[in-house]
Amino acid sequence: MLLKKVIMGQKSKERGSRSGGYSHQGQEGEQLAVRHLKRLGYRIICRNYRSPLGEIDIIARHRGVLVFVEVKSRSTETFGSPKLAVTPAKQRKLSQVAWHYLQQHNLTEASARFDVVTISRMQGSPHLEVIENAFDSTY
Repeated sequence: MLLKKVIMGQKSKERGSRSGGYSHQGQEGEQLAVRHLKRLGYRIICRNYRSPLGEIDIIARHRGVLVFVEVKSRSTETFGSPKLAVTPAKQRKLSQVAWHYLQQHNLTEASARFDVVTISRMQGSPHLEVIENAFDSTY
């Protein structure tokens, strides 16, 4: 697997009031991320892939590489920048879920990477950033 190590800060995904569900902001953020990724040439394969180990927001293909995408959205800096939201623990969890996906789809030899899409809404309209190869797999 071709993956680059970047350690990112902290804060877990904001959850809505329904059990295990995302907040309205989280759902809207993922929609924005999907549209943005498509404009950049990503082909979306799956959204909200769930395994017994957890969930990955988006799975896509980009330039021949399988990409596991985590979306982080913030409307204030109270909990820090969205760039700081993928903690080492979250990276481990995403790595485990990605490995589960690769095993289930007989893709364990595929080139893959982890990208993070950050969405900041501090000044009205959202600002999106795609961080390619955001971190190394830990599986």
